[in-house]
Amino acid sequence: MTHPTPSASVLVVDDEPDLRTLYELTLLREGHAVTTAADLQQAREHLAHHRFDVLISDMQLPDGLGLALLREIAESQRSEKCIVITAHGSAENAVESLKAGAFDYLTKPVDLRQLRGAVSAALRSQRAPLAATLGERPGPAEPVRSAPPPPSGVRALERIVGRAPSIVQIKSRIEKVSTSMAPVLILGESGTGKELVARAVHECSHRASGPFVAVNCGAIPENLIEAEFFGARKGAYTGASADREGYFQAAHGGTLFLDEIGDLPLAMQAKLLRVIQERRVRALGAVQEEAVDVRLVSATHRDLPALVQSGHFRQDLFYRLNVIGLRTPALRDRSEDLPELAQALLARLCEEAGQAVPELSVEALAWLQSRELPGNVRELENLLQRALALSNGPVLYPADFGESGDTLPDTLRDTLSPPDTMSGEPIDAEAALPADLQSYLDEQERRVLLQALQECGYNRTAAAARLGLNLRQIRYRIQRLGIVMPGASGAAEGDSNDAG
Repeated sequence: MTHPTPSASVLVVDDEPDLRTLYELTLLREGHAVTTAADLQQAREHLAHHRFDVLISDMQLPDGLGLALLREIAESQRSEKCIVITAHGSAENAVESLKAGAFDYLTKPVDLRQLRGAVSAALRSQRAPLAATLGERPGPAEPVRSAPPPPSGVRALERIVGRAPSIVQIKSRIEKVSTSMAPVLILGESGTGKELVARAVHECSHRASGPFVAVNCGAIPENLIEAEFFGARKGAYTGASADREGYFQAAHGGTLFLDEIGDLPLAMQAKLLRVIQERRVRALGAVQEEAVDVRLVSATHRDLPALVQSGHFRQDLFYRLNVIGLRTPALRDRSEDLPELAQALLARLCEEAGQAVPELSVEALAWLQSRELPGNVRELENLLQRALALSNGPVLYPADFGESGDTLPDTLRDTLSPPDTMSGEPIDAEAALPADLQSYLDEQERRVLLQALQECGYNRTAAAARLGLNLRQIRYRIQRLGIVMPGASGAAEGDSNDAG
């Protein structure tokens, strides 16, 4: 059966005649040309003589597994996007099909709206073959080369700076995995750019025009996590004064990025697993479930296999999330990229601040390269931001990168200095040590700054001179420590205080 003006060519493979007809009629109503097959042999005959846009195959067929078709299509480098239909609750088959190259999977009984949506998404994900630009359609046995990612994807890949082999490899993998619906798990140390990779996966995909919702799983209170993920109806809990959507609803048609997935509580892991399998969520206080169309990308700096072994992370959830794995390299493993990274970060920071980009001196670059930088790119960015705030000229030198304790003026250092253990005076052994040293030091610095500002009538220029700082340095500290200038509703008013 053929529609007079087909928008796509679809091959449906299912051994059950009723289901085959149901799928065929559903897709015909969408304007697609549909060819059907009852088993692997018939499907192979059709594939030998025709090229299709989408292949829909049941996993269990009389003469074998639909998985065999997927592998044959992948080995032949054909362009068909494959959608596999699996039995309800058959997680292993779904994961195996995605790893074999399937674009998506559906579980029985198939929701026809999800079927139409999956076919539509598969068609949108197909980047125009190069031959199509010449008005040609490749033959059934010819491999199809894909065009580059969309402009948003190209820009996202450019933001992943570096030319080390590990960076070249991860960019290549991002392009490949972006055309699938398979879940992606990004592993890597803190500060290595996992969210940047997740955004690139989204921007390179057919979902680039949809929302990208990033969630830090470790930052949500456990008693609110279900409402945050799935939404809540008015009155579902104390304080729920109106209906609210969750992260899954907000990411509908796009990508949901679950950062620090290793911090997700076990009870929530079970609920997330069900949503991944069923693709439906029930808001807190709701009676009916609702379908969600979301591409899931997860990330963590923790050792998930070790968490699985210790019982802190569900093995079945790990299996579902780890269909496609990406690993972001530590900065120490691609030290050759540091100069280019530093320049790119400087350019971005200066653009955001509206200032000219300073030159990074040879000495400053050597100083950066000599550091271990356990915080990776994030630590490098913080150092550059500090140097921009503390420097006085158009060139950055090692002194501009000094740690906060090393760059304190004498008046501040005297205030914060520890007891002199060499003076012979005993240290109070019962004095409580701060639980967070940095927070303690920040509070002491904030107190001194507030005292200087109050004594100088909140004139930042005068307070800076009192403390041996320049204006840029005191502005940086005021901003970092969250000090609110009284009556300063904007930059102009704050600057007027400096002039007085």
